[in-house]
Parts: sequence; structure tokens; C-alpha cells
Amino acid sequence: MKTSNRFFTLFLLLLTAITLQAQVPAAPSRYVVFFRDKNNSPYSINNPSQFLSQRALDRRARYNIALDQYDIPVNPQYVSGIANTGAVILNKSKWLNCVTIWTPDTSILSQITALPYVQALGPVARRKAVDKNPVMDFARDITPKIRSKSTAKSGNTALDYGLGANQITMFNGQVFHLLGFMGQGMQIAVLDAGFSNTDQLDIFDSLYVNNQVLGTKDFVNPTNTDVYQFNTHGTYVLSCIGGNLPGVLVGTAPKAGFWLLRTEEGASENLIEEYNWSSGAEFADSVGADVINSSLGYTEFDDTLVNHVYADLNGDKTPITRAADFAASRGMLVVNSAGNSGTSPWFHIGAPADADSILTIGAVDSTRAYATFSSKGPSADGRVKPNVCAQGRNAWVANVSGGIMKGSGTSFSSPIMAGAVTCFWQAYPSSNNMQIIEAVQRSASQYNNPDSLMGYGIPNFATAGQFLTTSVDNIALDKDEILNIFPNPFYSTFNIVYRPEKSKTIDVTVTDMAGKKVFSKNYPVTPGEPNSIVLTGMENNPKGQYVVTVKSGKQRISKTLMKE
Repeated sequence: MKTSNRFFTLFLLLLTAITLQAQVPAAPSRYVVFFRDKNNSPYSINNPSQFLSQRALDRRARYNIALDQYDIPVNPQYVSGIANTGAVILNKSKWLNCVTIWTPDTSILSQITALPYVQALGPVARRKAVDKNPVMDFARDITPKIRSKSTAKSGNTALDYGLGANQITMFNGQVFHLLGFMGQGMQIAVLDAGFSNTDQLDIFDSLYVNNQVLGTKDFVNPTNTDVYQFNTHGTYVLSCIGGNLPGVLVGTAPKAGFWLLRTEEGASENLIEEYNWSSGAEFADSVGADVINSSLGYTEFDDTLVNHVYADLNGDKTPITRAADFAASRGMLVVNSAGNSGTSPWFHIGAPADADSILTIGAVDSTRAYATFSSKGPSADGRVKPNVCAQGRNAWVANVSGGIMKGSGTSFSSPIMAGAVTCFWQAYPSSNNMQIIEAVQRSASQYNNPDSLMGYGIPNFATAGQFLTTSVDNIALDKDEILNIFPNPFYSTFNIVYRPEKSKTIDVTVTDMAGKKVFSKNYPVTPGEPNSIVLTGMENNPKGQYVVTVKSGKQRISKTLMKE
């Protein structure tokens, strides 16, 4: 049985092993072809609208990211030359400057390597027992579900997380939902193995009614237009972020936009999937996605000759790790599962979890304790991995029958964290992806003493914002307003937005209606600007009215709040 797994989902391991054992090893039929250059290309960085959307260009402008040669697509003349040999082109990767191809005829390989612009060619997948052109169309015999806005979940009641409450409140992710940040205007690309029945389930109704599913694409079977089959893994993963069934399960970014991209084959483990991932991430970049969630990872393959070893996980070697860092260099925030190999002989993280510019997520249980299956760090070059952790043991996810179930694996801790990070970034849009990652790490429970099991620990989104130099842009504070406190009523958390005139510190006091002080703290603030302060931990206080008093210098303002 393999020590690595393609889906970082613990309960799928047995099924995966059975599937792999049933396959018959054979000669390769899929290959990667690398090019020497991008010379004489019809594309130019002086005309980037040929290959990047305006949204992608806006991201680069916002974070001062210059276009370079890696943004230029693979030379289409080179691609045509490969196709003219009779090989079927599967995908292209401009970051790695290559194409993947399929051919059952090994005699044409010498023709390809003889082309003057070809640098190298190598196998990336064995021939299957029944080998056919992998770009065949597939179709399901399913009638699309008819939805209406009257029955779809709007997301306005998203604070009723149902059984999923613990997996978001564990790191105070609800704080930004309370402030109104639920992913609106943000785009998340989910790279996975398929999204079975996602378009049929009530928990995803709001995504389709509100046009939050922005598009789909299959990089395993490139001409296939239906990713809502093949595999259930992506369905589980998506529910952790975009699920919206109030009182049952609500994800961590229920109002974000989603690109559903299939890069993982599911029934096999081949190196080509790393190149599929690169093509998928490039697509996500080109359409302007902000965040990538990838609950995938690779170490060993059906063809053992291309297996990774621990030394390869140095952040700079495997194809998928290089692609993940390219994605980060384009301004996207990549969130990836650490892996589920913690108790196996291979206990290390997989690729691309070793990438140095992404957020790698380990797993804990509902009590915040390390989940023993979660893969361990560090990376081969000694960096802290995983970066942070979220609940991955007994997390609540949607199943493909319309209900919810418990699932264990870093496949789930990753999207739970990805959604929270998306809402956090939405609140601080002036900060770039690396600043967001650093703030999340600095807020984590063991930032000053990271280890190989949980990295920097469990983040605290109620405090992460203090580690950013930017502030929430005038949130909920009108031009002439000095103080606003919301939401009202509240349950366990509320936000104070205060604009002091001169003081650099303020005193915040909370008293109950009997005059008993239940909270008091001094905060540093910036004079003349809106300052956002989040108060947490009020869930155990009795229901009723409370008075919040803010004092700075001689100025003193009080407001009454109701606790539900």
C-alpha cells in the first residue's frame, strides 16, 4: 500500500489503495515536453490583455507586480509543431514552459525530440489497461436542478453555523463574518478531483442562484465540460468554504465566487497531475482569482521511477511546488493541505505543501489537539511546515446525498482555513498575499515556539489584523461618526470602531445593567483615523443589556448593546 495519498482525506485511504492495486502497470502513454524558449511568440507583455483578464491585471497593479516572461503563454507555433506529429495536446503550462501530450505510438517521440525548440521529453503517466484518448467528452444523465431565489439560502443568516460552528469559532473566523466580510467580491479557485452532485445539492443553492460559481474547467479531460462527476472529494472540500445551509452547515466564505477546476485524476496517481495542477493554477491566475485551495499532494506514483523523496521537498524542485510558488509570485494566496501521512513510514508533508510562499495547513481535532494523521514538517530545507492548523479530525462536510457527515483529513482543514483567510484578506485589501500569510502566522497559538506537528499553531483572526500596517477601510463608520459598535444584538463577539481626536490610547469598559464590570482593557490607537477593535469571549456572559464605554483623554462615550 502506498504511503502517500492523492486526496488528503483520511477515510478515503482504503478505497484509494484498493483502486491502485487493481491497475495493471504498463508502458507510458502520456508525456511532458519542455521547450527551450518562448522566442518569436505572438504574445507580448506589452499587450497582456491577450492572455490575462482585467481582474488579473488589476491584481498585479494593486500589489506592484510586474509582468515578466513567465506570463507569456507557450509559443503556439511550438504547440502546433508537436500536434503535427500526431500527438494529442492535453495541457499547456507557461510557467514551466511545457505541454503534456498523449500518444499510444512511441515511434513519434523521436520526431518530437528532434524538433529544434524541444528541450526535453519524459513520461508522466503509464498506459492504462484500456487506454483511450483522454480528451474524450463525458456526460451525465442528470437533469439540472431548477432553483429559485425564494428557496435558495441568501447567506444573511450565515452566523447560524449549525454543526460546523466549532471549526470556524476555533480560530475566531466568525469575527469577520460579524463585520460583514463573508467573501463578497473575492474569488477562490478550488483545484480538486471532481465535484460530484455539487450542482444538485441544497447546501450549494446560493452559489448558483447568486452566480457565485464563476466557471468550471477540466484539466484531466480537457474537452470535458462537466466537472460535476468523477469524484466526490471536491464536493466535500467546497462545502467547507462555500456551503450555506443555515442551522446545518455554513462554510467559512459563503459569499465568495468560485472557480471549480479538476486537475486530479482520482483513480490513479501519476506525475501528469502535477502538470495539470500548474495549468489549473495558471488558469486561476488568468481569470483573476485571489485564493487557491488545493487539498491535494503528491509523493509516490503508480510509476515508482518518478517518486519524490524527502530531499525533493525543499520548496524548489517538484513541478507542482514550482507552480505553487509561481502562483504566489503572481499575487494569489495559495492554501494547501499538509497531508495525511503522520502515522505512516512516510510521515512528511507532500508537494506542493513544501512551497515557501504558500500557506500549508495541518489538522487538529475539535479540542485543538494535534491530529496524529496530519503530515509533519519541516520542509527538506528546514522551514516551518505546516504553517498553521485548523480542524481536520471529525470536521463536518456535505455529502453527495444531500446530508452532512464527519470527515477527517487535512483535505478539510485546508478549505476551512482558505475561506477564513479569504474573508480576512477581503477586510484588508491593501495588504498583499505574503503580508496576509505573515499576519495569520503571527496571530497563531505557538508563533513563538513552532514545531513540526502544528507549525505556528492555530490562528486567531480576532487579533491577526493588528499585525498588518493597513487598517480596515472606514468600516461601518460614517464621515462624522466617532464611535460605532456592532452587531447589535451580539452573541459572543462585537466590533468597536472608534475615531479618537488626539489620544493614542483608549480605555474600553463593559458593564452589565447592575453596574458590574465584566471587561476592561486599554488599547493603542491612531488619532484621527478609524480604529477597529474586536472584543471576543462573551458567550458565557448572561443574556441581556450591557453598556460599552470608550474613554480617550477627556472624551467619554457609552453605548448600550443587547446580548442574545
